[in-house]
Amino acid sequence: MARAAPDGLTAPPFQGLALEWPRAVGTAARLPFQWRGLMDVPRGDGRPVMLLPGLFNSDRSNIVLRRYLNAIGYDAQGWQLGRNFGQRTIGVDAMKLSDRIAARVEEAGEPVTLIGVSLGGIMARLMAHRHPDLVREVITVSAPFAGPARATNVWRAYEVISGTRIDDPEVLALAEEAAAPLPVPATAIWSASDGFVNGYACRDGHGAAIEVQSSHVFVQMHHDVMRAVAGVLGSRSDRPS
Repeated sequence: MARAAPDGLTAPPFQGLALEWPRAVGTAARLPFQWRGLMDVPRGDGRPVMLLPGLFNSDRSNIVLRRYLNAIGYDAQGWQLGRNFGQRTIGVDAMKLSDRIAARVEEAGEPVTLIGVSLGGIMARLMAHRHPDLVREVITVSAPFAGPARATNVWRAYEVISGTRIDDPEVLALAEEAAAPLPVPATAIWSASDGFVNGYACRDGHGAAIEVQSSHVFVQMHHDVMRAVAGVLGSRSDRPS
């Protein structure tokens, strides 16, 4: 049975959580056979893209999506901050991440598109609020920015890994900031069958939303997610396809 979160959203049922790894393995196993079809999208315009990993993950977790985006014509890089340990990684008041984005923009000579997976998506939204001049747009993938932490099955892991409590006033303030409507274009890719986070906490009524059917684990390698990301980027391309 699903467990209620404070605002009515619930954490996914444990049956969905148990299926996460089998579904993820299926996603990875199918990808080599789907790769050629993924190239049938508009060519990118070379814009800078930064990928932000999920909780406890590093840039390695996004290597497939990053290679895909580079292959279709974008300048995609990781965040180069190591594993995502929450505030331990991005620094007090997120200054380490802010500095990294500023350096990427200076290098590219134009604002950067942020693509954040899970916790990385929440961080991407936070950066767009604080630095709208540096961020061109935000794409979140299975990022539960629009609901409470207890609408996930990983909030206890977050507390252990980040060293912070989800009910800490500072953490709640950051979550509220990330959930507010963004000053830049935003697209949320989400799955109602996500076993880690409530999919309905991964989109709001302000930015665009694209629903897929995917596990949370390896979601950034899912065929439909990769095509969705390419579609969003291509719809705002500065270069004719």
